[in-house]
Amino acid sequence: MELRCIHCGFPIKTLFLQYSPGNIRLMKCENCKAVADEYIECESMIVLIDLILHKPKAYRHLLFNLLNPQTLNFQGLLWKSALGFLLLDAYRILVLTRSEEEWGLSMSFSSLFWRFSKILMDVLFGNLAFLSIFLLATRNLLNTVGGASRYKNLLLAILISSYFKIFLIAMMVWELPSSVIFIIDVFVLSSNTVALKVVTGSGMSRCAETCFVAHAVKLFVSQLTVFHSSRFLQDSKILTCEMPIYSM
Repeated sequence: MELRCIHCGFPIKTLFLQYSPGNIRLMKCENCKAVADEYIECESMIVLIDLILHKPKAYRHLLFNLLNPQTLNFQGLLWKSALGFLLLDAYRILVLTRSEEEWGLSMSFSSLFWRFSKILMDVLFGNLAFLSIFLLATRNLLNTVGGASRYKNLLLAILISSYFKIFLIAMMVWELPSSVIFIIDVFVLSSNTVALKVVTGSGMSRCAETCFVAHAVKLFVSQLTVFHSSRFLQDSKILTCEMPIYSM
C-alpha cells in the first residue's frame, strides 16, 4: 500500500522532509492542500483514541502510512496478526463456553479433550467461513480488483482493525459478564467496516453490509459446529453409559 493523505486519501510520495535529527517539515497534500499526515508528530495514545472513535483519518494513518510494506516486514506482520487474532478468538469462545457449561477439577480427560476440540473446530471453521465470505463479498459487492497483494492488504486491514478483541484480556483479571463479549463483537464489526471503507474507498453502507454478512456467516458456522460437536459428545456419553459392566 502506498502512502496516502489521511484527509482525502490521495496518494503522496513522502510524508515529511527531514533536514536534521528532530527537525522535520510535514508535507502537504497536492489534492486537498492540507498537511498529509499530522499524526506523525502526535503521541501514540492520541492515535489510539481516534481509532477507538472510528475516525477514518486515523485508520488511513495506521493502514497506509504506519503499516507500510516499504518500512516493515509485511509478511511477518500478517502472520503475527493472524496468530493473535486466532488466539483471542479462541479465548473468546473459551469464556463463552465456561459461562454456559460447568468446568471443574473433577472433569475427565476425555471431557476436556472434547471441549478443547470443540473450541479448535469453532475457531478454524468459523474464521475460514468468515474470510471466505468476506473476500467473496468484497469482490462482488465492492467490485474490488483481485490480486494477491490486494487481498493481503484487505486481510491485514481486517486483522488489524479487530484490535478491540484485545480487551478480552481484561476478562482474565476482572470477572466481567459474558455480555461484554457481545459489546466487543459490535465494536469489532464497526471497526472492520471503517477499515474496509478506508482501504477500498467504497460507501459506508456497502462496507457495513459486507462486514455484517461475513460476521453473520461466521456466527452461524460457529453455532453449527458447536451443535454437532455437542451432539456427538452426548451420543458418546450415552454409549459409554449403556456399555455393560461385567463383574468377576
